[in-house]
Amino acid sequence: MINQKIKDLITQYSDELTALRRKLHSEPELPWEEVQTTQFICDYLDALGISYRRTEPTGVIATIEGQPGGKTVALRGDMDALPVEQLNTHVPYASKVNGKMHACGHDAHTSMLLIAAKALSEVKDDLPGNVRLIFQPAEEIAEGAKAMVEQGAMDGVDNVFGIHIWSQMPTHKVSCPPGPSFAAADIFRVNFVGKGGHGAIPEDCIDAALVASSFVMNIQTVVSRTIDPQNAAVLTIGRMDVGTRFNVIAENALIEGTVRTFNQETRNHIEKSISHYAQNVASTYGATAEVEYIRGTQPVINDEESAVLVQQVATEAFGSDVIFAEKPTMGAEDFSFYLDKAPGSFALVGSGNAKKDTEWSHHHGNFDIDEDALATGAELYAQYAWAYLK
Repeated sequence: MINQKIKDLITQYSDELTALRRKLHSEPELPWEEVQTTQFICDYLDALGISYRRTEPTGVIATIEGQPGGKTVALRGDMDALPVEQLNTHVPYASKVNGKMHACGHDAHTSMLLIAAKALSEVKDDLPGNVRLIFQPAEEIAEGAKAMVEQGAMDGVDNVFGIHIWSQMPTHKVSCPPGPSFAAADIFRVNFVGKGGHGAIPEDCIDAALVASSFVMNIQTVVSRTIDPQNAAVLTIGRMDVGTRFNVIAENALIEGTVRTFNQETRNHIEKSISHYAQNVASTYGATAEVEYIRGTQPVINDEESAVLVQQVATEAFGSDVIFAEKPTMGAEDFSFYLDKAPGSFALVGSGNAKKDTEWSHHHGNFDIDEDALATGAELYAQYAWAYLK
């Protein structure tokens, strides 16, 4: 059977899979700088005889053509790294670039998708349809998926599937429940303008520091007192830039933060409330406020039929105990832009192993993966494509 052949091929290529991941890990490239990674992927696809085209400025869209007349399923793997200094430099595949590191697992995603492509290319004559391979740049700044869609990644695609290695789950476990998976992620900036002056003469001033502090203290009530507690939401102030000198009353205050939601009504309400609170706090003190609200990624909502198929595929491939019920995260993923074009799902594959010190948080300098999880992810990619097309 084809699914058994896929399993055998992934097992056969497991050493190569690890080697691919280690090479990519040691040569990290930041968003929109993935020139060498793009070339490496193209060279690999050339060797497999898989047709592809480059996207601008980086990235690759490839297609494995099976039997004519069938559907097309897309598999996505991202490939950018982070501006993080690697701390666990004792590993033989440590980053060779100071200040840059694959601290989120995208090196694993790319290598898993390459090996899945290799296995699928060997059974392409039996595929009742086509497999689109999306090697995506710039996920970490939430720009890559949108750019890939604009350049045709989802043209003619009937279903899309993605994977993220997850250090908070035990190795080999797979989580893909229907419904919310990753949250929408927005950015807001508030610039308060008061009236500066000497610190010893406050009566002649409008203290922007006081205005901004009042806003920061009160804005959290939007979540705690105006939103249904069953609708998850996070509002975080991450930056507050106020003042220039110890004895000068601040004229300007800049605040930056992020909003995370799953529900569009909640998202709309928070956006409106931030502007309302900013304007009213500023007015109370005689200052002015300028608000900028930037909508980033959409929430990742797994299509029920697709998510159920992922669970069935994982159970058949790895056994019934592989399924793990990971709760939705308020983290963000630009995979959401693919789901705007076709139904699909986004699965988490566990790579956390205390004995191998791979339970560090994503984006940490000690982040690493249990490489035993690579084969699980590669096979899940390939088996899902086969199952969907079948």
